[in-house]
Amino acid sequence: MYKKLISPFLFLFDPEKIHYFTFFFLKIIFKIPLTRFLVKSYCKVDNDKLKRNLFGITFANPVGIAAGFDKNATHISEFENFGFGFIEIGTVTPKPQKGNPKKRLFRLNEDNAIINRLGFNNDGVTKIKKRLNRNHKLIIGGNIGKNKITPNSEAKNDYLICFEELYDYVDYFAINVSSPNTPGLRELQSREFLTDLFLDLNKYRSIKKIFKPILLKISPDLNKNKIIEILDVINKCNVDGIIATNTTIDFPKLKSSHKNEVGGLSGRPLFSKSLGLINFIHKKTEGKIPIIGVGGVLSADNAVEMLNAGASLVQLYSGLIYEGPGLVKKINKKLLVGAI
Repeated sequence: MYKKLISPFLFLFDPEKIHYFTFFFLKIIFKIPLTRFLVKSYCKVDNDKLKRNLFGITFANPVGIAAGFDKNATHISEFENFGFGFIEIGTVTPKPQKGNPKKRLFRLNEDNAIINRLGFNNDGVTKIKKRLNRNHKLIIGGNIGKNKITPNSEAKNDYLICFEELYDYVDYFAINVSSPNTPGLRELQSREFLTDLFLDLNKYRSIKKIFKPILLKISPDLNKNKIIEILDVINKCNVDGIIATNTTIDFPKLKSSHKNEVGGLSGRPLFSKSLGLINFIHKKTEGKIPIIGVGGVLSADNAVEMLNAGASLVQLYSGLIYEGPGLVKKINKKLLVGAI
């Protein structure tokens, strides 16, 4: 129904506007009695075989929502009903920011892809924190970054602020130094910056009663030597895992009319690049570093392939746009058949 009726209607409108209209619509329909029950009945797959234990956290299943979908943590209670095992909010910055000028989000329908240059638009850590009450049953990851106006020489403070402010409200952290849409951000993937940052994050974590895992989200555009360098930092700094990958600026040949837009590319064209990077990291580390795989998962087969390549969990973004929320159920059912 989604691909035949719903998505053709949604795709008539500007991608960013319809995204927020859909969020508004979800708030309305979930106020109707029985909506939660009906959505859960249709979407959720409850089975202990789907559970994953990572970083001391038990995930109900390995399928999550990638950062960028619910940036401001406004719809966690609604998404709990769609069968996800976890959600990653953000990217969250210390101060609120509007992001880059609109238009900044583009569908590439012929390619099953999206180009975005949103630029960490979010409500800021103080407001977002207030929405994260601990009554949520869904595992919540906090994806954190720096404000655009913050120079790289002061970037570490932005990450520390968000880490400390969100520490008691999320279950794990994703350190985002790999978005292509904040000028100079990818320069923070250096050994020096990451080592310094992780040292301070670990210092703060060591004084807290509850351990919260730290993961690094990396770019798909890194060469293998750079990846090996980052893996060395992760190993030496007691980082708990990797999220592979963010969007790419190294575009393959595309068909859609928006193919020349500037920004990060996600969706089907990213899948092979993300998959290859996951496989490389898994083999290089002998499976000792947990990986959350993200990038172009548009089918249950894609998810299985990514898990077989070495990912412990997978995240969806473009797949939700093109395939709808029913994709979560399809993946979990496929996993049960294969018992991965």
